[in-house]
Amino acid sequence: MSTDYQQARTALGARLRELRTESGLTVRGLAAVCGWAPSKVSKLENGKQTATNTDLETWARGVGRPESASELKGRLAGLESTYRSWRRQLAGGHRAVQDALGAQHERTKVLRGVSATVVPGVFQTPEYARSVLTRYAELHGATRDVEAGVASRMRRQEGLYSTGRTYRVLIWESALYVRICSPSVLADQLDRLMSVNGLSTVELGIIPLTAEVRIAAGDDFWIHDDRLVVAESWHTEMWLDSAEDLALYGRIWDTLASAAVRGRDAHRIIARARTAVAPS
Repeated sequence: MSTDYQQARTALGARLRELRTESGLTVRGLAAVCGWAPSKVSKLENGKQTATNTDLETWARGVGRPESASELKGRLAGLESTYRSWRRQLAGGHRAVQDALGAQHERTKVLRGVSATVVPGVFQTPEYARSVLTRYAELHGATRDVEAGVASRMRRQEGLYSTGRTYRVLIWESALYVRICSPSVLADQLDRLMSVNGLSTVELGIIPLTAEVRIAAGDDFWIHDDRLVVAESWHTEMWLDSAEDLALYGRIWDTLASAAVRGRDAHRIIARARTAVAPS
């Protein structure tokens, strides 16, 4: 069993436990309601046993939350998938998607990211994140659970203030101008980006529109240490862990990093975008 699979199964178990405790049921109490041995409840909650769709439906009914079955089954469907369709993932809700990414962030010491389209989630304000998640959810016909997704994304930002973790992020200048939200929300987001640029955990690079680049913009992606790449396309999210894929995305990041500016030069580019969107 792969480490990533077990991590995802443990995260599913934690969600099951959360639903049980929120309902006020003990392990034995839920087991009695579901007609199971208490050991089965414990194994599912601790990631020692893989649930079936029927198990998850029974659990959801047992805790008085039958509507949560679709979220739980969405999490289960993503356990082993390398190519995770957005439609299928969002059927389980935004929180499931964000929690899965959060579990990977918790395990990672150095994150290398590239974003050509929007300001990355780890730097987003709640209002900007809400706009992004809402627009993409509408695209895939799954608009529920946005607020839970925003809350999970905000929790992931706690790592910005933790010692022992480094965020090496590249953003294409064009992403600073994308009007996926209102001008006022974008202005606040750019203010936020300028503030995180000074954090000791953040190494922010901006790729200027006028930069000479050896390769063009492609998929947004994150490299988690040297063990996992999470890349996004319109229809799917790819979780890649082969040596070949890790080496390829590492070369892509290094190549793009050579075209980026940092420090005060990056700050000036962000400030210019801020002035353009909402002059002071």
